[in-house]
Parts: sequence; structure tokens; C-alpha cells
Amino acid sequence: MSVLLIATPLFDGDMTVKAYRLCDHNPEIALDVKGDFREKNQTYYLPGLELIQETGLAPFSGDLPLFVETSRFHVLTGMASNKKLPPGRLILIVSAKEAVDGKLLIGLEGLREKGYSLAVGGWPENGAGSPLFGYADHVVLDYKDKQFDKQHREARAKLRGKQVIIGGLPDMESYGSFKGSKNTLFGGSFYNNPVTGGSSEISPLKVNALQLMRQINDDDFDLSTIAKTIERDPSLSISLLRFINSAAVGLRHKVDSINSAVAILGQKEIRRWATIAISISLSQDRPSEITKLSLVRAKFAENLAPLFEMGIFANSLFMTGLFSLLDLILKKNMDEAVNEIAVDNLVREALVDRTGALFKVLDFIYAYEHADWNKVSIIMIRENIEGARVGHAFIDALVWYSQLLESIDEIEEGTE
Repeated sequence: MSVLLIATPLFDGDMTVKAYRLCDHNPEIALDVKGDFREKNQTYYLPGLELIQETGLAPFSGDLPLFVETSRFHVLTGMASNKKLPPGRLILIVSAKEAVDGKLLIGLEGLREKGYSLAVGGWPENGAGSPLFGYADHVVLDYKDKQFDKQHREARAKLRGKQVIIGGLPDMESYGSFKGSKNTLFGGSFYNNPVTGGSSEISPLKVNALQLMRQINDDDFDLSTIAKTIERDPSLSISLLRFINSAAVGLRHKVDSINSAVAILGQKEIRRWATIAISISLSQDRPSEITKLSLVRAKFAENLAPLFEMGIFANSLFMTGLFSLLDLILKKNMDEAVNEIAVDNLVREALVDRTGALFKVLDFIYAYEHADWNKVSIIMIRENIEGARVGHAFIDALVWYSQLLESIDEIEEGTE
């Protein structure tokens, strides 16, 4: 059975990612009958939990904790625990709707003894008096729930010491109303909302990075000009020399010249390196999750190209995903932000006008990231795309990003 997965970030009040929450969907179940499926089948199948037992946590949450749904069935059968899943980094969410009896509580106690942390997902009918809270360190609330305000007040008043997770925050305004709360994490789409107005000055280093981006997007750019531009930016110079001397390139002799590094790599490889390095450079004063999201989007979009029968546009889709958060990175609206770089008309159309062939894929990615499984299912049916291939495309993007981070770490360690 195929599965679609997305690990969404959970931020603290300083916009630092402290954990992730796994959302899963079985694409064989059409259009929002997932809840009924789970109730009728006593949640025998939890695709997210079962898949990460095979892959481990790293592709989804790196070295941070991961919140994952579990069920009564998985708790009682021991399937909620697994040697591949480090107890200290896995937080199991038990639904507030689960029938609570002695067997379940014994099972939860067993998980705690093994080192697993537990969370109550939603708000029990008997509120803060539910025995589930005797075993849980966290409570997960949905900002969009009609009873959220009441639930949040009661949790704060009666569950002191429990960490509160507030999901579904739609914008920075809603996040700002809670960011002063202690022992609270926040999830939702608030952190990647587009900038809608006002322009902002761009730092000199960003100007240089954007100039390099315009240069490498010329069809036949001059390598000596590229070298001069890189030399004006210390961070890009260091990044290039680390890359050219890394095990990934595999040269026998150390390269200590920007001109030599550029000449050795050539147009194709220097363009690939620069695209990623510039994206990271531009994002340095933004939340780290923005950089991750941009890169994962880029690779996911590239991987989706053949599924949407758009293989010839794979490179353009990579660029579209990579720069889909350029407005946030440059603190400008998208129209102004795209003017700072050189992209083809199809990429501009997708990013600025939100139309065209490339936007069809980008729109699918947006729905996937927000776990809008209804929209994801409709697009897959319309485009005749198999769910298993989508899941594989996304997992591959996560693995690619993890490997990219590992290679960067290895390069940095080698230069110390």
C-alpha cells in the first residue's frame, strides 16, 4: 500500500524549529474518507508510523523530535515501539477520541518505561480530567477547532507543565498572538506566507548573490566573469572552495583558487553549485526552515516532472520550487523579487502570476505541504498519477536534502 507523507515544522516563539509533526495519507482512499476508514478498521494501518519504522526519523526530522500519530491497536500490540525509532526523539500522539480503559493505560505506561514521550491529540470529552494526561507530556490542539479558545484556556489553567502544541495557525498575526506563551510550539502555514506589499533594501551580499544568479542563467556565460563575482562574496568563495575540495568532487590535489575551481567545474556544474549555494546565502537571515523548504520544493518539483508528463521542464521546475519563497527571502512581493534574478518566462509566470504549466506542479506541491489530501487526490486523479510514485518522489527529495546537509557538514569538518 502506498503512502503520502509530510513532516511539518513546529516553531517556538523565536521562530526556531524545535520539532516536526508527521502527517500521512493513504492515496488509495479517495476524498476525505480517511477518518471513516480508520474508525471502521480500528486503525490497524497507520502509514506514517509504519513507514518511518522502515526508514528511520532522519529524512523527516533530522536530529529533532518527531510527533507521530499512534493508535490503541498499535499501543496494545507493541507496534508503536521499534528499535529503529529512538525513544528520545519520537513523540507518539494518542487521539483524545480513543476509548480509555485499563489495557490502554497499561500500554501507555509500558511506552513511557521504554523512554517514549506521549501526546494527547485533540481535547477529550472529560477535558483536563482525562486519565490520558497522566501519561502524556504534550497536548496537541487545533487552532481551527471551534472550541479552541476554551480548550486552550483549560489546558493552560489545569495542565501546567504540559507542553502545548498549537497547529493550524494560518498567518503571522495569529502566531504573534501566542508567541509569548511559554512551553508552546506552533505549527501551520504562517511561516511561509507570501509578502504582499512594500519593498525592502537588499544587503550588499544579497545583491552580489543575485548578480551571480543572473549571470549563470545566461545561456552561455563567461567563466572568468563568474569567478570575479564569486570572489567579491566571502561566503560564496568559501562555499565553492569547500565544494571543489570535497570528497564529492574527488580531486587528487587541493584547489585554492576561485578561477581554477570555476574552470574545473565548467558551466554545467558551476551553475548547479551556484543555484543551491546562492539560495542558502540569500536565506541566511531568514528562518532555517525557509532554506530547507525551498530546496526540498525544488527537488520535489524536479522529481514530479515526469509524473506530470513535463520531463523537458525538469530544470525549470527545480528553479520554480527553489525560488517559490524568494519574496520571503528578499522581503519583497514576488513581482519585485523575481525582477532581482534572471528566470525564464515560464518560471516567472508560475511565481508571479500563479498560472501556466509550471504552476500546475507548484500548486500540487502547495497542497501536499499543507496536507490538503482532498486537493492532492483530485489532482492525481485528473493527471492519472499513481500515489506510490508521488510518495517516492517526495521521500527522494527529503533524502536528497539530507545528503546535501551531510556533504556540507563533511566539507566543513574537512576545512577545520
